[in-house]
Amino acid sequence: MANQVFNKLNLPPATLQLRNEATVQSKVYDVLRKKFVTLTPEEWVRQHFTSFLIGHLGYPAGLMANEVSIELNGTARRCDTVVYDRNAHPVMIVEYKAPSVAITQETFNQIVRYNMVLKVRWLIVTNGMNHYCCRIDYSPPSYNFVEQIPFYDAL
Repeated sequence: MANQVFNKLNLPPATLQLRNEATVQSKVYDVLRKKFVTLTPEEWVRQHFTSFLIGHLGYPAGLMANEVSIELNGTARRCDTVVYDRNAHPVMIVEYKAPSVAITQETFNQIVRYNMVLKVRWLIVTNGMNHYCCRIDYSPPSYNFVEQIPFYDAL
């Protein structure tokens, strides 16, 4: 069903729990939010990417959260996914776009604004086809794009 509608991504296949309802869009079970959510192209990317982090890079599902609310300059915003360390401090923000959406400087500006609040060490932007991972150092301030997304234990 969803494989016919959504593009194959540049990620390992994910086992997703899908549900069709006669009067609404297809739904996918989000293991982090523990509920069915509307299956959009961006959600397709999110579910595959979180599955990749958990199943291939050792990220504990219990230390990840989707749609994390933050306040930025008096405005409510939502980070797509936040990863936490074992002391419950945020260490990574992941921003998703649909596969048809190009990743631009504005996409990076968005995640950098979110990081003004959370101050994590890792930023990832992906549209399911292209993945960009950046490590942030705060002293002295610098950033460095890395080729491989790190295993959880290397964060």
